[in-house]
Amino acid sequence: MTAFKVVIPARYASSRLPGKPLADIAGRPMIEHVYRRAEASGAETVLVATDDARVLAAVEAFGGRALLTRADHHSGTDRLAEVVAAEDWPDETLVVNLQGDEPLMPPALLRHVAEDLAAHPDAGIATLCFPITEAAEFFDPHRVKVVRDRAGYALYFSRAPVPFDRDEFVTESPQLPAGVPHLGHIGLYAYRAGYLRGYRDWPPAPIEQSEMLEQLRALWMGTRIHVADAPELPGPGVDTPADLERVARLLAG
Repeated sequence: MTAFKVVIPARYASSRLPGKPLADIAGRPMIEHVYRRAEASGAETVLVATDDARVLAAVEAFGGRALLTRADHHSGTDRLAEVVAAEDWPDETLVVNLQGDEPLMPPALLRHVAEDLAAHPDAGIATLCFPITEAAEFFDPHRVKVVRDRAGYALYFSRAPVPFDRDEFVTESPQLPAGVPHLGHIGLYAYRAGYLRGYRDWPPAPIEQSEMLEQLRALWMGTRIHVADAPELPGPGVDTPADLERVARLLAG
């Protein structure tokens, strides 16, 4: 059985939902729901990495483990890198990054992405994708797309509609051409601890800053990313008060 750890980056501040990790869902803080999902995956370690003592106290109150990290990190990946250094995990340790606003993430996906990374020793990162079937979703810049090579490694991630079918889309067709892989990216990652150690020293890449996709820094620096098909789709995450209400209804149901 593949051994892996789960780190949950959880910032207190949020422009659209302040104090998001502590938002109440069915009588428990959201971070507890996320933590329980991680525990159910079979991870050998589950750890919340936060920048706020209130989140730290909430996690410890329900019996979880948390680490107080710096407040000036630009991304969850940077926060994970601090955890790897603080915990002194060996370079080959598999670390799954579960965002603190994903209370409906299926535990099986956490194990799936970790096992996929273990099965591809030449990759520094593994992540997941799913087929897009609707043109509206494919052209939506909020839906990140991924293009893979024949072995399943990422060629590129983009907010743009890639691959772009020259003949079909020039006519503004509402249909996606058959026989072409149109893949949406699921933002769940497994890393090797050694990759995270190196990541701390890399400057942001121009393509990363343009697309606002931090995984492009890895491709820019030559890291291989394996992209597996997701066996199931995650439930919605929480970014806004409306999302919070929706997730609460789904959990209640």
